[in-house]
Amino acid sequence: MTAAVLFAGDLMLASTALAQQQPTPPDPGTWNGTAGAGLALTNGNSDTVNLNFAFDVTRDPKTRNVLKWNGLYLRGEQNDAVVANRLSLAFRDQYTLTQRAYGFGQIDYLRDTFKLIDYLVAPTAGVGYKLVDTTVTKFSTDAGLGVVWEKNPDFDTRTSVALIAGEKLEHALTATSTLKHAASGLWKANELADGLYTFSVGLGTRISEQFQLSIDVLDTFKNRTPTPATKKNDVAVVTAITAKF
Repeated sequence: MTAAVLFAGDLMLASTALAQQQPTPPDPGTWNGTAGAGLALTNGNSDTVNLNFAFDVTRDPKTRNVLKWNGLYLRGEQNDAVVANRLSLAFRDQYTLTQRAYGFGQIDYLRDTFKLIDYLVAPTAGVGYKLVDTTVTKFSTDAGLGVVWEKNPDFDTRTSVALIAGEKLEHALTATSTLKHAASGLWKANELADGLYTFSVGLGTRISEQFQLSIDVLDTFKNRTPTPATKKNDVAVVTAITAKF
């Protein structure tokens, strides 16, 4: 009996020592995100240069409050003439209400030379719900309201109450590849036909511990344009190498 007790005690001590020697999983940290850039060149019958820069930063102190910043810059030139020039920025402060529900406040900024948007600024607030929230798949939808200011060349700044709605999906296809999709709409309450819609779908594939290759299709549609000659729809294919931090 004494020998059995001593053996059990030695076994427990050995197990504790082994557990202490096991490396603990790395802490993801309060700050994390990605930053990337892409370049495409052609030379021959036409000379083209296409550049893109993007970032996505999250501050998550493991409390109910999460801060998110993201941005995208696209520029294209063909035969020394600018054919694309777009900058979009966004900031969101998201607060967890329940395991699935959350509230948010955000501000969006858009400048698009070829859509004749000098600037469009929309601070809004609302609520959202995580329809699926697993390690493999995350799918959420939200809606809110706020204010929108839009300035077009040769026009005064227009102000209106803004209505917004959107959804976002992330799905891990494999251990190294992820499918991402997002869609959103912004409407002016005094003219609901004047809507700005964005749609994106993309695939990211990890090529190392710190870098991944991403390919995204971005579609921007504005139902009311400043001039009849301005096209309502713009589609961009963005390929970039992004670094995680």
